[in-house]
Amino acid sequence: MKRYSIACVGISTHITEWGNPNHPVIFCLHGLGGTSLSFIELADALKHDYRIVSIDAPGHGKTEPFPDERDYQFARFSDWLNQLFEQLHIEDFYFLSHSWGSFIALFYQKEQPERVRGSILIDGGYQSKRLRGTPLEEESAFYDSDFEESVATWEEFRDVAVYGPKMRRSPLLDLAGKDFVRMQDGRYYWHARAKTARAILTAMYQDEILDFLDDVPGDNLVLLHATLPVSEEPFRQQAIVLWQQKTGGTVMSAPSTSHIVHWDDPQFVLQVIQENWTISKSLHS
Repeated sequence: MKRYSIACVGISTHITEWGNPNHPVIFCLHGLGGTSLSFIELADALKHDYRIVSIDAPGHGKTEPFPDERDYQFARFSDWLNQLFEQLHIEDFYFLSHSWGSFIALFYQKEQPERVRGSILIDGGYQSKRLRGTPLEEESAFYDSDFEESVATWEEFRDVAVYGPKMRRSPLLDLAGKDFVRMQDGRYYWHARAKTARAILTAMYQDEILDFLDDVPGDNLVLLHATLPVSEEPFRQQAIVLWQQKTGGTVMSAPSTSHIVHWDDPQFVLQVIQENWTISKSLHS
């Protein structure tokens, strides 16, 4: 695992890489509040066959936020990614994304379909804000509170903020959890700020997923969706039906998983990756 920072369009951007730089690229983009280490278990398992490039998105981890909050809009963010790929010498790649990152991945694939060899969305890119019907201010208020709360110890942060009740744990996930911490005045805070969350949510409400899904190529597009909590199932299924109608992509249910599917069941996600992104396909397609 190699970690470093580069300047991309004036933003100090933190990157984590695994694997051989000559191998096919998997580019990872986390969800709101995640970091590049959100994919640590998957990357550790795939590092012998791929070059895995995972970033701390602007305003997350050790990457500076965009100075102009409008840069979180999907078109602007996609333009920024193109600049990043140029600096990292990435011409085409497999896109592995989670939650908010999957919304960006879909928009990017609409804009640059020739660069995306395949895309796997981990419980993201289908939860339409319009369909959900929750006002922006109400959702933003949750993050205003959640991202600015603090606790006194790492153990409390780990048990409250990193892991949910009865969630599986591992040494690699513990390492990822330590990446989520921001220390201030001896207190443990979530690394991302509420201001960043609000800017991202504003972009998601503005760039409504249902308005551009028809233009996303469905070839080599896979959505893995969570199944917990069960109370979310009516909305989940309604949103998934619309997503599949518009994209023609493949939908797969991840049994007994919450929103962080790749933490709950990394073996399931790895199996999907291996079935869809084989090395032979990478070299001969």
